[in-house]
Amino acid sequence: MLTGATGEMAVATEETFGPLAPVFRFREEHEAIELANMTEFGLSAYLFSHDIGRVWRVSEALEFGVVAVNTGVFSYEGAPFGGVKQSGIGREGSPHGLDDFMEMKYLCLDGLEGPEPA
Repeated sequence: MLTGATGEMAVATEETFGPLAPVFRFREEHEAIELANMTEFGLSAYLFSHDIGRVWRVSEALEFGVVAVNTGVFSYEGAPFGGVKQSGIGREGSPHGLDDFMEMKYLCLDGLEGPEPA
């Protein structure tokens, strides 16, 4: 754990993979959201709260592909996994993971009342 982290530190601007937990100080909820969204990356975020209203508000406002609430373990095969911003686009896993491999077609029909004239 790295306490006293600031927005000027590399840990605030780089996508860190590894056992590192920077701790940023904030006073208001909106400050925490702004600090978190400052990064150009957006793979996953972690939120710890027992206030369900705060959980929904903050989760909706965070610009990340995955938000884990009150846990550090969030993945399983049925959940869509992927990031936003510079952390990628699209999802893998779950039925949503197939979307990138499919072409959607819209078919609009009219005039099907009877057979075509010969």
